[in-house]
Amino acid sequence: MAQACPLVFRQVDATVVRIGSSSVMFIVVLFLISMQVGLLYLLSVDFLIRLYGKKSYSPVYLFSVGIKSLLRLETKMEDAGAKRLAAQLGLFFLLVLIAAYHLHLDILLYTAAVVFLSCASMELLFGYCVGCKVYFVIKKITSGF
Repeated sequence: MAQACPLVFRQVDATVVRIGSSSVMFIVVLFLISMQVGLLYLLSVDFLIRLYGKKSYSPVYLFSVGIKSLLRLETKMEDAGAKRLAAQLGLFFLLVLIAAYHLHLDILLYTAAVVFLSCASMELLFGYCVGCKVYFVIKKITSGF
């Protein structure tokens, strides 16, 4: 089976996604410095809005579009499927961070934060979408059933 991104035949601007990635990373790092769990709650709500509501209401999306416009960065369209799965994984990691914080599971908290920040930084720096790779692994595992 050849590796392929989950095609949903809908495109997103990868430049906006990368700017959003940097914003999310900044907020998670700010949480790690301040331990203000409200930051994670706000970020989780933002992810929920982008995933299951109208993304035009998402503060991170609006900020990203504004920065792209302000800096006059070029548009680069990519398939939305892998980006959507990556956002779902991001929401999962945010929920793990919130749970680990409230349960005082420091090792889990910092491990989840490192994995989350690593995935976001790969998207930001290299355009490498971990969601696409995870999708391929899931597809390969489930195709045997």
